[in-house]
Amino acid sequence: MASRQKARGASWLASFLLVTVCLTSLERLSAESPIDGERAYRYLKLLCQFGPRPTGSPGMQQQQRWLTEHFQRLGARVRRQEFQIRHPVTGEGVTVVNLIATFHPQRTDRILLAAHYDTRPFPDAERDPRRRRGVFVGANDGASGPALLCELAHHLSAYDGPYGVDIVLFDAEEFVFGTRRDRYFVGSEYFARDYASNPNGVRYRAGVLLDMIGDADLQLYPEKISMQYAKPIVKDLWNIAEELGIREFRPRVRHEVRDDHLPLNRIARIPTVDLIDFDYPRPGTRRSYWHTQQDTPDKCSAESLEKVGRVVWTWLTRLQ
Repeated sequence: MASRQKARGASWLASFLLVTVCLTSLERLSAESPIDGERAYRYLKLLCQFGPRPTGSPGMQQQQRWLTEHFQRLGARVRRQEFQIRHPVTGEGVTVVNLIATFHPQRTDRILLAAHYDTRPFPDAERDPRRRRGVFVGANDGASGPALLCELAHHLSAYDGPYGVDIVLFDAEEFVFGTRRDRYFVGSEYFARDYASNPNGVRYRAGVLLDMIGDADLQLYPEKISMQYAKPIVKDLWNIAEELGIREFRPRVRHEVRDDHLPLNRIARIPTVDLIDFDYPRPGTRRSYWHTQQDTPDKCSAESLEKVGRVVWTWLTRLQ
């Protein structure tokens, strides 16, 4: 009887120690990530308050001023990469502006954290046929990536890794009035060609593109083009998510998404992962908020932004 009690006691003690070790490990991992999801969500709502933000619009210009001041206040050097395109409908000149916020500019080996910050001019006529000229604020598709980058910027001045970090916000990702006619990824393609032809002594080692990562019903799958060009980074991100217990990072490859990472991978040769929840809100449902007036802040959450931010920040701090 005594031996059984000892065995039970030893088993209980082993279980207790295992749980303690696990909790200590989780506490350590949480301490590695200072990301504030509530603050990121406030940034998301603030960006949406500027209204629709298509290329060259008043909303976009207000957003540019606010973002420039935000990144500068947090210690970044901010520059505008400007160029002209013709308006797809009127033919008039439109200024496209990629915003580039540079942290630790003395480090020539660098990491690229990117998102597009423009919104569609109007909802997609095929997805939202009753709102062909409705108001599209792009909470998830347009504000979620920049909002999380605004949060990450709070921590980048103190980042002591071996790399410099550039936050790049791409304009004209979808300055699209006619889906089958107008060009996508205008800003990221210009950035990629400029870097490929004149890197200015800078070498981007890796990139992470954040797009539609605020969905309150978050589900992130490895994306096919990312797996083709940046598989090691995909594996690192998903392994970190598993380690942190963030189950919204699903292991199965699901979508092939044409996004701003295309020119980064193919033209600039920067191995870049697209973190994108392309099922908005979830796979298998007929309802979708994507490119509709329903893409509003209430469909997003602080928790989703924080989980993605924790994974990206932990990945960044572990780079060698």
